[in-house]
Amino acid sequence: MKTILSSADIGMIGGADGPTVVMVASTELPWLLPLAVLLLLTLAYCLMRRAAKKRARSTTELPEAYREIYTVDLQKNKKMALLVNGIGVVILIAMVLPAAFLVPISTLFSMEQGFLAYTLRFLALIVGSILYIILHELTHAAVMRIYGAKKVRFGFTGMYAFAGSEQDYFDKFSYVQIALAPLLVWGLILAVINLLVPLEWFWVVYFIQISNVSGAAGDLFVSARFCKMPSDILVRDTGVSMTVYSKE
Repeated sequence: MKTILSSADIGMIGGADGPTVVMVASTELPWLLPLAVLLLLTLAYCLMRRAAKKRARSTTELPEAYREIYTVDLQKNKKMALLVNGIGVVILIAMVLPAAFLVPISTLFSMEQGFLAYTLRFLALIVGSILYIILHELTHAAVMRIYGAKKVRFGFTGMYAFAGSEQDYFDKFSYVQIALAPLLVWGLILAVINLLVPLEWFWVVYFIQISNVSGAAGDLFVSARFCKMPSDILVRDTGVSMTVYSKE
């Protein structure tokens, strides 16, 4: 069973113009998958807890002299929604093309291991994609809680799922971590899984990774915008819209 990351034996083949090095994939380490995921999740949690202890907690009261300076509502602002979706499409294309040269998409449709294995791959892709959406929002919620959110609510607009808090205001540093946490945490975990699964399963995991990165286009967009704003901003994220406040 071949994987992207396999231990390799190096052999030498002689030639008229000198020796040629040949890499031959051999063993795989599937037992590393749950261990790697557990370690990465633990590391991410510890780092965020440590960072949270050094930062101010969220507040439920907007300080005096703060005023609204920016809003994000993709349901109402169609131009912004098109921009974010366009960024997502660009990311998708940029991820698919290089990977297709590394591992042909045809491996996803391979019948070498029988029809059952073929069916299981597509069922895993569907279930994994749904599970990822849930984990994505739970990750947002977990980091909100780490930074002091009193209550996090979940919902589905018909276009996307969300996690938000109507009563909490987060400082810039905290909110950027909240926004990017699913992308970074699950991006790293999925990358490790991609290296360890059989090649026939590469695209199952990688399509979920594509959803992770391209689906985070909105998170990347707001994080980039917020990073350019004053250091004193406070962000209120209800899940369907974001409002940014700063001192007058």
